[in-house]
Amino acid sequence: MSSALLIIDVQQALCSGEYQCFDIRRVIDTINQLSTRARTAGVPVVLIQHEEKDSPLAHGAEGWLLAESLLTETQDLRVRKTTRDSFYQTDLRKLLPGEDFERLIICGLQTDYCVNATVRRAHELGYDVVLAADAHSTVDNGNMSAEDIIAEHNKDLAHLTGATGRIDVKPVAGIIF
Repeated sequence: MSSALLIIDVQQALCSGEYQCFDIRRVIDTINQLSTRARTAGVPVVLIQHEEKDSPLAHGAEGWLLAESLLTETQDLRVRKTTRDSFYQTDLRKLLPGEDFERLIICGLQTDYCVNATVRRAHELGYDVVLAADAHSTVDNGNMSAEDIIAEHNKDLAHLTGATGRIDVKPVAGIIF
């Protein structure tokens, strides 16, 4: 089964300061472990960056840049997006055509926004999805803690199956390439 690793929005603005996601250093370390294993196995790594005008995530702004501690390689693929869904009006489907890639492993930021939307969209498009349970994060939302939001999404997304694809939620240590 051909796989690809999607690393969503691990950008400076979400890794420090006002919008810093929960337990971000550990999450980035876990993502780095996963991406290193993926590259060693010959699995493509896709770095996805959100951009929004007049915000800390404006294209080219310091906050838009990938987190300094995120390990990247020159061969990594890159996708820019302007919505929560990493597939919407981007080149992601061209980079990962369904006939060549059957499984997407997803991690990154933020759990309840771009990670959730991308996991669900990938599933709708017929990909098998593995959400790296310990490699995504978010911020408190005023009603729930970030930790509870992460746990809720891990539980809820693990129950989604369909005629063309499935979603597995696994810790990084349990993901096999």
